[in-house]
Amino acid sequence: MKAAILDKGRIQVGEFPDPTPETGQVLVRTHRCALCASDAHFLTSGHTIVERSQKNDGPYARIDLSKPIVMGHEYVGEILDYGPGSRKPLPKGTLVTAIPGVRLGNSFGIVGYYPECPGGYGEYMLLDEDLLLEVPRDIDLDLAALIEPLAVGIEHARAGELREGDIPLVLGCGAIGLGVIAALKLKGVAPIVACDLDPGRRSLALEMGAHIVVDPTEASPYHPHVDLRGRVPNVVYECVGKAGIMTRIIDEIGFGGRIVMGGYCLDPEEIYVPTAQNKRLQVNFAGGEMPEDMEAARDAIVSGKVDLRPWLGEGIGLSGVEDALKRMADPSEPIRRVVDPTRE
Repeated sequence: MKAAILDKGRIQVGEFPDPTPETGQVLVRTHRCALCASDAHFLTSGHTIVERSQKNDGPYARIDLSKPIVMGHEYVGEILDYGPGSRKPLPKGTLVTAIPGVRLGNSFGIVGYYPECPGGYGEYMLLDEDLLLEVPRDIDLDLAALIEPLAVGIEHARAGELREGDIPLVLGCGAIGLGVIAALKLKGVAPIVACDLDPGRRSLALEMGAHIVVDPTEASPYHPHVDLRGRVPNVVYECVGKAGIMTRIIDEIGFGGRIVMGGYCLDPEEIYVPTAQNKRLQVNFAGGEMPEDMEAARDAIVSGKVDLRPWLGEGIGLSGVEDALKRMADPSEPIRRVVDPTRE
């Protein structure tokens, strides 16, 4: 199959072996796949991710970086076939997405990171039949590829354990932060405060449902805002993913505050524990999406309750993957570019 293949630190278009489904696996023809910043991190820091995961037998511990990898884990595709002995929960031809995990015998692999589990930057994928989520045929395929990143935002928002009277503050308005904002809006949370250095991202935050946006170079998001009538945010969603942010939050947040760590930071984070103890802070670490989050994201997109079209940039073919990933850190770039693997 044609694919954008990561090999020896570079992504190039080439031929990759067609995957063959085993028991419990589904062969899917990829229609669209969105680019994720996690892939951009893996492109430059894959060895670090794998080495740190090996210390605690994490999900990336068994990745063999000496082998070519087809990345891409935000996808939508069509069922072509099942492996022998599979349950076959959905008929061939069904449009699906899925949590990017798949059984590999007695172990488990991550779609788009394990060499044995080629992802959406290729024409075909192997998915797990127990994790499939049916997608309506009439959905915009580019939007369908955004079900997974929105599901991450929904899971992260839930990790805040919001109660009546809480005021959430979302730091960083990339895909994770915007997904959190959209998820909070779905739950009827108000007011929502968002903070980002980039004016374009602050504008997107308003489109997703934020009520107040703050430029941190002009004002502290932790201080009373006129629209909050003297109150301050007490639940902070860290969606930046840079070392030092957590320390800043602990210093600035008020007594009894809650912190959700959702940003993807590969560098060690140092904190001064007594400050957090004295303030009686609670820290929750957000993880990946659950099946119910995928369902909620699909339903929100299909119903139009969440409009993710402002996230989308111009679509690309396989040859545009490497350059688009390298440019993802630029805030002037769109939140998501979507790959059509039939285009080179």
